[in-house]
Amino acid sequence: MSFHALPQNPVIALAGCTGAVGQEMIKVLEERDFPYSKLKLLASARSAGKTITVKGEAIEVEEMSPSSFDGVDLAFFAAGSEMSLSYKDILREKGVIMIDNSSAFRMHEDVPLIVPEVNPEDVFTHQGIIANPNCSTIQMLVALKPLHDLCPLKRVVVTTYQAASGAGAPAMQELYDQTQDFLDGKELTVKAFSDQIAFNVIPHIDVFLDDGSTKEEWKMIEETKKILHEPDLKVAANCARVPVLRSHSEYINVEFEDEVSFDEVQDALAKAPGIIMMDNPDENLYPMPAFTQGKDEVYIGRLRQDFSVDSGVSFWNVADQIKKGAALNAVQIAEVLLTYEL
Repeated sequence: MSFHALPQNPVIALAGCTGAVGQEMIKVLEERDFPYSKLKLLASARSAGKTITVKGEAIEVEEMSPSSFDGVDLAFFAAGSEMSLSYKDILREKGVIMIDNSSAFRMHEDVPLIVPEVNPEDVFTHQGIIANPNCSTIQMLVALKPLHDLCPLKRVVVTTYQAASGAGAPAMQELYDQTQDFLDGKELTVKAFSDQIAFNVIPHIDVFLDDGSTKEEWKMIEETKKILHEPDLKVAANCARVPVLRSHSEYINVEFEDEVSFDEVQDALAKAPGIIMMDNPDENLYPMPAFTQGKDEVYIGRLRQDFSVDSGVSFWNVADQIKKGAALNAVQIAEVLLTYEL
C-alpha cells in the first residue's frame, strides 16, 4: 500500500516511552516543540498507568497493543528489535509510518537508513519504515559527509570508546555498582557486560562474527556504505566499551581519493551542519564525554594531517549517543518527513 504524507500536526505514538531512549525522545519532542495534535505513550504492562508530563500535559502511559495505533500517523519505536519486527505488519496495515531505533531493518534494501545531516532525501523513498542508524555510525557520518563532499573518501578507519549507557540502563547501574564495590574492596558482579567494566576497557561490543570482528563493528562498516551510497568504500572499525556513563568517543582516520588541503578540511567541518569544532591544543581544548552529555551536536577536536598517507586527516569525535545517536536523530527524521509536499 502507499503511505500518505504526514499532516503538519500528526498523531504520534512513542513505543518504549519509559526506556532510556524513549525518555530522551520525550525531552527532544519538548525541546524542539515538535508539532503534533496528539501524543500516545506506549510501554509494557508493568509501566501502564504511569503518568508522564509532556509540554505541560499529563499523559497516561498505555500498554502497547495493535489497537494502540488506530488513528496514528507516525510511530517512534524504541522498544527493541523484537517489538519492531512484531508490529511491522500491523503498522503497515494501518498506514502508520514507523521510525525505528532498533537494528531490525537497517540493512533491508527497501528501508532507508537516515542521518538527516547526511542523506535527508532518502527519507522520501520509504515504504512505511525508516531506520535510525547505530549510534556510533550516526556521529561518525555527521563528520564524514562534509569530507566526502569535499573529496571522495578512499578509506575510513574508526576506533570507538563507547559509554556504558549504550548497553542500556542495567549496564549503567553495573558501572555504578562495580565502581563502588571496587573502591570498597568487594568482589565485583558481572552481568550486563562480558567482563568487568569498572576501571577497565572491554574490546567487545555485541557478538563475535566468524571473521573475528564484532557485530557492532560490522554495523558501522555496512551502515556507512549504505548511508553514503558507496558500497565499495573501504571502512575498518574497532569498537570498545569504556567506563564512561554517557557519550561515545571516536578516533577517526580518513584517507581521500585525491589531494586536499588541510585548510579545506578545517573549513568544511567548521561549516557543516550539526558539528561544533572544539579544537585548541594550546589551551587543552578538545571534546570529552563529560562535556557533551545532553548536547545536540557532534563535537570534533584533535584535527590534524595524517602523514602516513598521501592525503588524509585524523580527528577526535564525541557525541551524546542517547541524544544525537538515537532520540534526536529520530525526531529530526520526522521533521524531514514534515517538509514533504504532495
